[in-house]
Amino acid sequence: MYKFPSEEWAKAYYEKLNANSDYRDSARDWEGDITLVINADQGLERDAYLYLDLYHGTCRRYIFTTDPEHIPKSEFTYSGKFGNWKKLINSEVDPIKGILTGKFKMKGSMSKIMRYTKAAKLMVNTASLVPSVF
Repeated sequence: MYKFPSEEWAKAYYEKLNANSDYRDSARDWEGDITLVINADQGLERDAYLYLDLYHGTCRRYIFTTDPEHIPKSEFTYSGKFGNWKKLINSEVDPIKGILTGKFKMKGSMSKIMRYTKAAKLMVNTASLVPSVF
């Protein structure tokens, strides 16, 4: 089991994402990086950041930190409170519906991201495969 969010969880997610052939196929034309922002609320004292360098269906690198100064500027940012991330990872919230209902905020080109909704859902499904404790 991996504590979410943590360096260990981020590494396990990175490995599972790169091993996911369905994700690789659905994101084969994708070029762009994203920062996942886990905002502090009950159960999490400090914001956490997971930067993912995504390119043609693979994650070339990741950075996990609680210091935003250590995160490169990314094309996309997907942010939400810790409690909503917990629901997302437990497959209780859809990543796109999460944006529409205000549970999550997305910064970046919505027209680009909407062309890759399958890849986005597979990214979330992959997160649910990481044995997580909150």
